[in-house]
Amino acid sequence: MSDAPEIDQKQKEAYFTASQRQLIWARFRRNRTAMVAGVVLVILILMGLFAPFLSPYDPTIAGRDKEYTNGAPQIPRFCDEQGCSMRPFIYGVKRERSMATNFRWVTTVDREDRRYVHFFVRGDSYMLFGVIQSDLHLFGVDRGKIHLFGTDDAGKDIFSRTLHAVYTSLAVGTMGVMISFFMALAIGGVAGYFGGVIDGVIQMITDAIRTVPAIPLFMAMAAFVPDTWSAETRFFFISIILGLIGWPTLARRVRTHLLVERNQDYVLAAQLSGAGPGHVIRRHLLPSFTSYIIVDLVISFPYMVLSETALSFIGLGLKDPVNSLGVLLQNTTSADVLLNYQWYFIPVIFFIVLVMAFVFVGDGLRDAADPYGDQK
Repeated sequence: MSDAPEIDQKQKEAYFTASQRQLIWARFRRNRTAMVAGVVLVILILMGLFAPFLSPYDPTIAGRDKEYTNGAPQIPRFCDEQGCSMRPFIYGVKRERSMATNFRWVTTVDREDRRYVHFFVRGDSYMLFGVIQSDLHLFGVDRGKIHLFGTDDAGKDIFSRTLHAVYTSLAVGTMGVMISFFMALAIGGVAGYFGGVIDGVIQMITDAIRTVPAIPLFMAMAAFVPDTWSAETRFFFISIILGLIGWPTLARRVRTHLLVERNQDYVLAAQLSGAGPGHVIRRHLLPSFTSYIIVDLVISFPYMVLSETALSFIGLGLKDPVNSLGVLLQNTTSADVLLNYQWYFIPVIFFIVLVMAFVFVGDGLRDAADPYGDQK
């Protein structure tokens, strides 16, 4: 019993001597929802980064499986009426014309044709991280092809397209956030540090950008972007546009913080020692609220992903053969898909999970960014 007060005292000392980063992490860990969302987010990011390895086929090649267009998901199993197997397997398919469908092609499952799943198989060549060339894939089948999420009307594997779409949407969001981040730091830092007329002019520009309606802007972008642009050019253009219109909110927060901090003693000491405005902002003012900037970045990430998805969904953003969540969502707009090909909606689930994971992680970091908020 005598050790309890000593342990409590050590815990209090550790709390009050901990760095800001340690305090934020300790409080974030107590938020179970944010921790679960963080794990899910890490898994999705890893799935996107290793999409070429995890997916069995190149998702950009149309007609990959001509014998299985608009095919239903193939779920591996271990047992059927013929017995059980130690290795998972799927069934082969047969295409034939049916009188019941006015002699249209009909795909039927051949339950006599077992196709066994193998791991670490050779297949389509790819560049992992853009530098590592390989043709090794996580799984495949000994004959034919396997489609865990089914196929689309061009025979493309939806599972492969979904993983690559997650990577593309994250990449666009990352570039947009980085562009927005550096513009917000530079513009908000100058406005907050100098104040006065400079601050007034910058705030007028910031307010003007914030009031620009998104839909007319996107329509103007669609008219500007030529159809001859390559997928890579369109990718970078969309990222830049999202970054250029996403910086005002963070810039305002940076400006507000610097207006308060610029009169502190440590800033005056740096100025008296001969430090210039750029050095004071970069080395003294901005690091004083680094944690809050990181929180803002995480919170703004889902909005970048939503913007890219919305642009691609309405046909103003990325297009085939690029795979993004917005491009895949375009395939779900017809009534025929809703009635007959419900597996087209599987990428929608990934989109919702990705955005919600960012939202919960961002909320958790925002609550944890004030480590002393729960102390009385």
